[in-house]
Amino acid sequence: MRQVIVTPYQASWSEAFKQEADRLETIFAERLLTVHHIGSTSVPGLSAKPILDILPVVDSLEGIETYNAAMEAIGYEVKGEFGMPGRRYYRKGGDHRTHHVHLYASGNPEITRHVVFRDYLREHPQEVEAYSTIKEELANHHPEDISAYIAGKDTFVKEMEQRAFAWWLHE
Repeated sequence: MRQVIVTPYQASWSEAFKQEADRLETIFAERLLTVHHIGSTSVPGLSAKPILDILPVVDSLEGIETYNAAMEAIGYEVKGEFGMPGRRYYRKGGDHRTHHVHLYASGNPEITRHVVFRDYLREHPQEVEAYSTIKEELANHHPEDISAYIAGKDTFVKEMEQRAFAWWLHE
């Protein structure tokens, strides 16, 4: 059973991202356009489950499965779309996850959604504080129920996403 553990922000997450991004650059090479650090571990000051969310952007998804063996060789489970059309998902660490890779082809709107949300939080410390509080409370109330933890923050996250897009459009 996966524990719901939320910890205070760790400065080491940024360096861990850079190390993993280097591995992904080696694997996907000329197909890779950029690699984004997304999710809560990408926002200084934000409490998070200590799992790095990484979003590599490739030229297209055509033939991307040929890289699956290389991803497995560095410890990832290959999960395919895993419920999200247009995404290729990989995870590392089993029940004690350390990394989630959400790979998209250039132009997929999910890229913008993730990056805008991250950038909005980086620019709005009051949102970081509120989001941290909600995550910590939910983790304390649902330490062994990841579904309840996710459901508990869903409305808050969707509302914050709307604020993030409004901010981005007026930037």
